[in-house]
Amino acid sequence: MTINAHWEHFPHQADVGVRGIGATLEQAFEQAALALTAVITDLAIVAPAETIRLSCAAPDVELLLVDWLNVLIYEMATRNMLFSRFAVHLEGNLLTAQAWGEAIEMARHHPAVEIKGATYTELKVAQQPDRSWVAQCVVDV
Repeated sequence: MTINAHWEHFPHQADVGVRGIGATLEQAFEQAALALTAVITDLAIVAPAETIRLSCAAPDVELLLVDWLNVLIYEMATRNMLFSRFAVHLEGNLLTAQAWGEAIEMARHHPAVEIKGATYTELKVAQQPDRSWVAQCVVDV
């Protein structure tokens, strides 16, 4: 069976759940990052014009997901950028990645919300019975 990598949102009171699904753990983390950007704006209008390198580490993969998303939230805020493409590499509990994006243009991107942070609510990183990987948590908006 072929696993199609994808992302989705799920409702959670006043906040938003982000979920990445992929054939590998790396793909699930990439898709969760896409879901994060999609909370803010339409991914289709974010050009992958500039590349930045990111890294983080955590004691386990669930905490690593929260750290990864929080690194992205920090980079979006401090660089005033949005990202639409990711390449994640995991080695144990160390994540290194490249993120492609562009500077936020309010008139074009129409950011819907500002994400304050990724939380431990609904946190789950696991391989499913169909062998796909899921990486999810709720983000505070």
